Amino acid sequence: MLRLAGRGLAAAVLVVAGVALLLGVLVPRVAGATPYTVATGSMEPTLGPGTLAVVRPVDTAAVATGDVLTYQLRSGEPTVVTHRVVGLGTTAGGERTFVTRGDANEVADVTPVRAVQVRGTLWYAVPWLGHVSSLASGQQRQALGGIVAVGLFGYAGWLLAGEIRARRARAGT
Repeated sequence: MLRLAGRGLAAAVLVVAGVALLLGVLVPRVAGATPYTVATGSMEPTLGPGTLAVVRPVDTAAVATGDVLTYQLRSGEPTVVTHRVVGLGTTAGGERTFVTRGDANEVADVTPVRAVQVRGTLWYAVPWLGHVSSLASGQQRQALGGIVAVGLFGYAGWLLAGEIRARRARAGT
């Protein structure tokens, strides 16, 4: 009974890990999307901190009021923000701009977003999966990868030892 429960739990963990891998890594890569981790509560309740937000590139001409937009704070720099488009505008030179605001914020962002800053619009989001993604960045990724590898080898060894014991028990019967 305990062995069956252990196998059921292990199977459930593997399924959840597989779905997380699929949603967080494989699907975005195949579709040309980029996963980002939501770091603040400015988009709550839609996107809470730790949510993995998967963003697809978009033609900025197609961006409309209500879309959730991920954009660079300053063009060419890596820091991005994900906020909702609450208004559209143009510069004196005719360039399209976007007025954005976090769902939890009372007022719109001070600086309009230029088209060149836009990384894409929200495709889908997975709550809590961003925490895992954040843990698995930089040097932490190597350590986490090592821990996962050791855990998987240990689990494989445990299954193998259990199967050997079961065969010996059947052979002795």
